[in-house]
Amino acid sequence: METVRNIKNPISPAMLGPSKWLALYEDFVTKNSSSVGQVESALRSLTYIIPGRYRESEVASECVHSGVQLLSLYHDSLVARVISQLPSTVARQPPTPHTRYTKYWTSRSSLYRRVALALQMLQYTELLWEMAARRRGQKTRWRVVVFIEFTKAVCRLLLLRLTKSRPLVNPPLPEREVDPRTVDQEEDQSDWNGMQTPISERSSDLSWTMPRTGLSLPSLPDVNDVSNYLISKVLTADDIKPPKTLLHRVTGQGQLAEILYILRPVVYALAMQRWSKDKRSWRPWLIGFGMEYGCRQLAKRDFRERVAGGLRGLTGLEREELKKRGWSMGWWIMRGAFYENITKSWLHSLTGKMKGKPLLDLVGSVVEDYEYLWDNYYFSTATL
Repeated sequence: METVRNIKNPISPAMLGPSKWLALYEDFVTKNSSSVGQVESALRSLTYIIPGRYRESEVASECVHSGVQLLSLYHDSLVARVISQLPSTVARQPPTPHTRYTKYWTSRSSLYRRVALALQMLQYTELLWEMAARRRGQKTRWRVVVFIEFTKAVCRLLLLRLTKSRPLVNPPLPEREVDPRTVDQEEDQSDWNGMQTPISERSSDLSWTMPRTGLSLPSLPDVNDVSNYLISKVLTADDIKPPKTLLHRVTGQGQLAEILYILRPVVYALAMQRWSKDKRSWRPWLIGFGMEYGCRQLAKRDFRERVAGGLRGLTGLEREELKKRGWSMGWWIMRGAFYENITKSWLHSLTGKMKGKPLLDLVGSVVEDYEYLWDNYYFSTATL
């Protein structure tokens, strides 16, 4: 009778409350994390094409982009929560040094997690705030830019304090991990399609369960892939280090370099506000670039003097962060006076040569669309 009653009176989706809808959505995201990530990437790629193509399109494009970025933060927290609840017997991919380090501090300090989350949200929405402020005039726009840079600097100084004077990493939150259960399901679906040999009949995937203990021995690798299998099992020095030791603490000139690196965007924004009427003035650009280059050289000198082995003695995470900061300095050719006096004319000549040529004409039109953002918005080229 109970079965008949359920069939006659099924629960429609409209009868579910908001909490039920949210639970269903969270369950869908956690079970399809890879597909959700692909949709997020597709939406981000779409927003890269829209700016400047239609009137007022940059605001709509940035709204979509900021919304996708904020939604991805929420998805990251969902996937991380599910993975943390998995039993230890489930095989997982080894986390990256960045994930190990940031996960250590987010789990150890709730204040670190909140500050890092606020910083990440500011970075995702800063250009949108600038676009909204620009409609009220240039003075309001620059006040908002300086306020956002000042707020981000305060957040970074707090993170520097909470990590006991360890250099900052970007992003400050752990990156999204892949649920190992979804990977196994995808592999099973792709391998067994009715035409290939079932997984249970493959010698390379066979595992043997020990009768007394009930434990299973791992499957043997393919004969042609033994070297890659052995390399994947080798532990490096960073793999056995505690997470907090993946970054050396900075003191003296190293700490000064990190503080100046954090304050550089604030100083540069104030200089841009001061000389905003003369976009070709080299003074803001020289101040900002000089500070960032000086901080980089000061930090590298501190590593050479304090770390055993100099720059060769740095951990993998420290080398990765130095490389990121080095590449980000390339954006100075798209900022301030360097862009107004050099890069803009070079781009105009380049896009002019692309017109009328297959494929290159499309690339040139996209570059021309982005020139509107580079000409009018400070945060369009911000990297910190």
